[in-house]
Amino acid sequence: MLNVVEYDILHRGVVALSRKPSRLIFSLAATLVVLFLLSGCSGGGERDGLKLFPSDQLPEEVQAAPQAVLEAYQFAAANPDIIGHLPCYCGCGSIGHTSNYSCYVSSVDEAGNHTFDNHALGCSICVDITQDAMRMTSDGNTVDEIKAYVDATYSKYGSSNMP
Repeated sequence: MLNVVEYDILHRGVVALSRKPSRLIFSLAATLVVLFLLSGCSGGGERDGLKLFPSDQLPEEVQAAPQAVLEAYQFAAANPDIIGHLPCYCGCGSIGHTSNYSCYVSSVDEAGNHTFDNHALGCSICVDITQDAMRMTSDGNTVDEIKAYVDATYSKYGSSNMP
């Protein structure tokens, strides 16, 4: 039979041991949640090695768009050196667009502030071209290779908007 002191030591020891792992697990889980939330705050940076424009700096209607459209806007805004060299074949040349980039971004001022075009919100050809560019960029293709693919794949839908 255990005396009161032995029982108390044994009981407290068991309780303390059983609580330590749960505290550790809770602390780790809380840390992971905080890191996850912090990493997704702006939705910008990189994904799969692709530069992406911060989603919280896009217009509300773009933020509310389907994921593929949102990502296309993020990629286009962050990669004018790629998207600006790709044509669009949706017929948007008639509204003054001169590349696939024009379907997303109207202008960028000297301070780097973007003015967005809402055209790509409702145009699957624009978004498909950008999604293809994203995939091919991630795969390591050059801008010339991406452009050749876009021309071969989308020219059946209309004429290029590039001069």
